Amino acid sequence: MCPGRMLTSAHLSPIFNAAFSAYHIAFGIANRSWWLFTIGVYYVLLSAVRFFVLRSKAEGRSILRFAGIILMVLSLPLVGTVILSFVKDRGTKHHLIVMLAIAVYAFTKITVASIRWAKARNSAEAKRIALRNISFANAFVSIFALQRSMLVTFEGMAETEIRTMNAATGSAVCVIVFLLGFHLVYKKAAVGKTEQ
Repeated sequence: MCPGRMLTSAHLSPIFNAAFSAYHIAFGIANRSWWLFTIGVYYVLLSAVRFFVLRSKAEGRSILRFAGIILMVLSLPLVGTVILSFVKDRGTKHHLIVMLAIAVYAFTKITVASIRWAKARNSAEAKRIALRNISFANAFVSIFALQRSMLVTFEGMAETEIRTMNAATGSAVCVIVFLLGFHLVYKKAAVGKTEQ
């Protein structure tokens, strides 16, 4: 994927993210679900970081450092949501059509992020590196949110099993988001050398 097409795609993505964020925040407030509200705010913050990366005129090292630190910081509130999902809020049951929409969104996110990673894995361009890591952070949290909803919407698992699955997947996602941020902070040294 050429840089122009990738950046165009990154400009369109916030529209869908905004709708998805608004849904989670509104549904979280209506149902008094801290989990849904927090995830909605998480998506808003990721969209803000993506917007900053796209619009920033700063040098590559600064962009990567900023995006990396934000991702690492955002992984910390995610730990709280994992704990919350284990001790209290195990998930929200949705209508089948809503579940299908959430599933399409989540799998589209992980597919697009994977394609971007494969096509741009050797890139030294700071914005492309930051955007693909942000995309993965978004995608993995979407998969986690999808799992939580599916486990309570479709019957078949016991309460203890649902909580265990949520804790395991959520913990893995927290670690992945932190490592995506750490990768950007570490990557800045290599990018800095190419800019000199």
